[in-house]
Amino acid sequence: MKIAVYPGTFNPITNGHTDLVERASRLFDKVIVAVDGTDSKKGDAFPAEKRVALAQEVLGEINSVEVCEFNTLLTDFVRKCDSNIILRGLRTVADFEFEFQLVGMNRVLDPNIETVFLAPAEHLSYISSTLVREIASYGGDISKFVHPAVVEAMAHS
Repeated sequence: MKIAVYPGTFNPITNGHTDLVERASRLFDKVIVAVDGTDSKKGDAFPAEKRVALAQEVLGEINSVEVCEFNTLLTDFVRKCDSNIILRGLRTVADFEFEFQLVGMNRVLDPNIETVFLAPAEHLSYISSTLVREIASYGGDISKFVHPAVVEAMAHS
């Protein structure tokens, strides 16, 4: 069974994340969406438990997807999931530079773990959680970028 672990803060989960998970679910037997529960410097919109719950709601219709929180070194978590595949999304060249560094570090930590990159659909490539949070903080309409459950949750946060 090929299991891919898709780690991130998902603060909040966006349509770009959902697109990646949908496409990955057709490539792998199981996709584990791993919500980073450690303290983030990204200005989390929600605590980890809420981000997990939102991801479960948003991704609930996709077969073979599991959502859980992790608070460990990613390579340790991937092994714990009986996987050797890290799934990452690439939107821009800047993403690639950062992700390439992570691949190198993860290879040193565990040479048996491979990283697979997917690019989101072109019409979603500009969406980021950071921009969604910023738009929402000014009362802007984020409904084109996130699932209705996220819109609702952000309106009440």
